[in-house]
Amino acid sequence: MLLRARLFLPLALSGLLGACATPMAVSDSAGPVEVGIIGINDFHGSLEPPRQAVNVADGKGGIVPVPAGGAAWLASAIDSIRARHPLSMTVSAGDMISASQLASSLYLDEPAIGVMNRIGVDFNAVGNHEFDNGQQELLRKQNGGCEKFTAKEPCALEKFTGATFKYLAASTKRADGSTLFPATGLKTFGSGKSAVTIGVIGLTLKGTPNLVNPTGIEGLTFADEADTINAAVPLLKAQGADAIVVLIHEGGRTKGDPNPQGCENFAGDIRPILDRLDTRVDVVVSGHTHWAYVCDYAQINPAKPFLLTSAGVYGELVTDITLQIDPVAGRVVSKRAENVIVQSVPYTSTRGPLGNTPLFPQFQPRADIAQYVAKYVEASKEYTQRPIGKIDRPAPKNEGAEGGAGGPLGNLIADAQLGATRDKGAQIAFMNPFGIRAPLVPAADGTLTFGDIYLCQPFGNNVVTESMTGAQIKAVLEEGLDDTGPKQALAPSAGFEFRYDPARPAGDRIVSITLEGKPLDMAKTYRVTVNGFLGLGGDGFSGFVGKPDTVTGPTDIDALESWIKAVPVRTVPQEVRAGVVKG
Repeated sequence: MLLRARLFLPLALSGLLGACATPMAVSDSAGPVEVGIIGINDFHGSLEPPRQAVNVADGKGGIVPVPAGGAAWLASAIDSIRARHPLSMTVSAGDMISASQLASSLYLDEPAIGVMNRIGVDFNAVGNHEFDNGQQELLRKQNGGCEKFTAKEPCALEKFTGATFKYLAASTKRADGSTLFPATGLKTFGSGKSAVTIGVIGLTLKGTPNLVNPTGIEGLTFADEADTINAAVPLLKAQGADAIVVLIHEGGRTKGDPNPQGCENFAGDIRPILDRLDTRVDVVVSGHTHWAYVCDYAQINPAKPFLLTSAGVYGELVTDITLQIDPVAGRVVSKRAENVIVQSVPYTSTRGPLGNTPLFPQFQPRADIAQYVAKYVEASKEYTQRPIGKIDRPAPKNEGAEGGAGGPLGNLIADAQLGATRDKGAQIAFMNPFGIRAPLVPAADGTLTFGDIYLCQPFGNNVVTESMTGAQIKAVLEEGLDDTGPKQALAPSAGFEFRYDPARPAGDRIVSITLEGKPLDMAKTYRVTVNGFLGLGGDGFSGFVGKPDTVTGPTDIDALESWIKAVPVRTVPQEVRAGVVKG
């Protein structure tokens, strides 16, 4: 039973990790030194509980959803892990900031940095979202100060002193070859014969330019991940590193029953990187996919005996990694890891109320961080609690295997963007499912607040309308279904439907496309609206780039608000607009 495996994980992992977890011979002159590595990733400024659950299989064919997350609860979970490790360090694998809750985003994610300072993070690898407000603003996050680099006012509530932890950016290069932040870091524990040093390499994915506004990374390049890591390993070893930990903002996904401790059928863009890594790497803390896993990678590739971990998203989990290090031989002799669910408070989901479960520990909020967060939450209430309209039912966000499809919520957003750009001649709109961050869960009377829609659409992208032929529209839909990266079936606006067969060859998976019930004319030109991220080729949709007659419209969140409040109660569309067919 998976619940049993989770509850008795240290024992279960002794078998799971095989030779990698079995202590090897150590020097007689000094025993092994235990060091804890506490790992998080993709926090995204989640100051408050994100109203999401970690799903765990119950071993009986069902699922146990565990309400999790919130900065103060995350702090308590980390403290509890630290208490088990007299020697420890805390690390993050990127996207600590941006695409954040409104209480953090309104204040340029200064409170997210403040939370992580108080938690005691040591190192954070840059992720793609760290660049959302540009490299100068990111440098301010490290160095502090109140210089203004965006439309928002810095230091609005208090002076910002910067991160006390170190950003790492081994693969992010300036024109002169220097890195934007240091490539590596070192932390030493103990002294004399028992001293051990851990070397840390931090980096984002090579594909970052496809995920951010080009103006924010002007003059920067992003090098190959494996080459970057392999170049850093011998340098850290030369500086005395006994263990090598990689923090990389790239990841994968598992299949099968939900299991934050699992590694079943692991796949993703990180796999080719891992298979090329120097064998002296001991641990890879990953992120980006918002998926939770713990892998003994030697079970996948026996030549690469490192641990691979990810703690999901939004501070809903934290990874407890234990290393036993021989200080004389200068190497790790055993390692193990488990993901700890940060069970916090009940909430109401799209399926109704969700309470706590006694199957997992429930953490209490750490008082100092709860008080710090409350200051920013209170200051943001003017924005978050403003009613914007009503919907007739909850609009769920697709998760898991369905995460690449927009569903009713994607349809609603596409309809909103079409409605906002009809005056630009728009006939069709598309929404990328990965850009939908949270479900819309209205109050009992159907009311939504600005805070609700902001959780769903936190990016502030302007929508753009451009001219595309039917053939170009088909080609861009095929891009979402190809074999490069995770698949996304773009969510279309009302009147547009397409069907696809995943078993067909890449580039030829679209089976049919209709607009208002008639086949799309491949030679005809249509006016198409997308968010500005897609318009710049984001998520690999290069087919939207450089199209003629492009005009800019309102922000995505303004479009959604206007659409919802335009009628007394907005109906959430339920029809299948992007559907799968077989054979």
